[in-house]
Amino acid sequence: MSQVESLALFTDLYELTMAACYHDYGLLDQATFSLFIRNYPPSRRYFVSAGLADALRYLEDLKFTSEDLEYLEKTALFKPDFLSYLEEFRFTGDVYAIPEGRIFFANEPLLEVTAPLIEAQIIETFIINALNLQVMIATKASRCFQAAWPRKLVDFSLRRTQGADAGMKVARASFIGGFIGTSNVLAGKMYGIPTYGTMAHSFITCFENEIDAFRAFAHTFPDNAVLLVDTYDTLSGTAKAAEVGKEMVRRGKTLKGVRLDSGDIARLSKQVRNIFSKSGLDKTTIFASGGFDEYKIQKVLRQGADIDSFGVGTKMGVSADAPYFDMAYKLVKYRGRPVMKLSPEKVTLPSEKQVFRFLTSKGKLRRDVLGLRDDKLREGKPLLQKVMAKGKTKAKLLPLDQIQRTFLEEFVHLDKKYKTLGERGAEYPVSLSSRLRNLQSRMIRRLEKDELGKS
Repeated sequence: MSQVESLALFTDLYELTMAACYHDYGLLDQATFSLFIRNYPPSRRYFVSAGLADALRYLEDLKFTSEDLEYLEKTALFKPDFLSYLEEFRFTGDVYAIPEGRIFFANEPLLEVTAPLIEAQIIETFIINALNLQVMIATKASRCFQAAWPRKLVDFSLRRTQGADAGMKVARASFIGGFIGTSNVLAGKMYGIPTYGTMAHSFITCFENEIDAFRAFAHTFPDNAVLLVDTYDTLSGTAKAAEVGKEMVRRGKTLKGVRLDSGDIARLSKQVRNIFSKSGLDKTTIFASGGFDEYKIQKVLRQGADIDSFGVGTKMGVSADAPYFDMAYKLVKYRGRPVMKLSPEKVTLPSEKQVFRFLTSKGKLRRDVLGLRDDKLREGKPLLQKVMAKGKTKAKLLPLDQIQRTFLEEFVHLDKKYKTLGERGAEYPVSLSSRLRNLQSRMIRRLEKDELGKS
């Protein structure tokens, strides 16, 4: 992962050119921007909040270094007085956000920023970049979790994620979405995520005999031996693994498990289980890997696969069936005046907002109402919390395992019809409060009259 002194230039050029123009014309008043996902990708009916911690750290640390300013000066795009402004630049705004691990839905603000216009504008690119990826992966991971339950899942995606930074964020987001751990050792160190791993086929083939490779690994890792059995033939490899397992029993140890990585996983898993049962190795687990995502997990389990846990890699780590979300960051208020877009299929909701969640008597998610920030809706529980004030994070960020518990507790209360993996899932009900709906209607009429000349 490349290290840079400053992330201030991690932005699209037009953020800076707009900011320079704002500065020229004295547009420095308070602005509110809202971050949301416009619609659902195929088969999705909910999202999982993730990435907020990175966004808040970025906002607290944001500044332009002398090297940043020298580079901008060399572009010959910016006036000296604007560069002088950037020299003293810090983020001083407030942030409301849905906490990590919570479930949210299309068009609900995941985050809202209120700050002087230039500050709120410049941060757009990083905020979308940080949250879009992690929400996407946490949501994908949660679908794998749903398909595999109660079996356990481990993130095996690192070698094919889109760069080192993505590899770290995928490990973190997949843990939020229900995974028990990752193969990513650096993520284990940085985030406290449990790490898991077995061996590669190269380990087997560097020994003259497969069983010698198994014995060597069991000797080095007597308390954590998981053997890869499909290098030559899965059933033959399993028989050798069982022989090593019995040798371990005689030494007072237990063969922890075997990994299946190819072939007809459903059929092979049952045959492998039978071999271990006949060998008296009932505590040996079966771990499967090789192209798994929620769809393949669901398929092999429907075929009767006898699997204890899955290594889920590439298709989760890049969210292969939905590799991006239509996440947007739009101005909704400036100088105390609500604003909105009328662009076809991209109409925005004006002003500062709050998401109110209504539950059933048994605690199930029943419906959400999207309202104005100061709405008071009886029995509706507000989701957006003030997480940053005047550029400083308000409270200590939650440990990752607590964020995961937040997700697990809420996910169990989301009705199964919203968690189906196919196209026919129901859409969770989200409506507008009467005050927000009336404000939007008034603004549409005014904009049609003033901007479009409609009577």
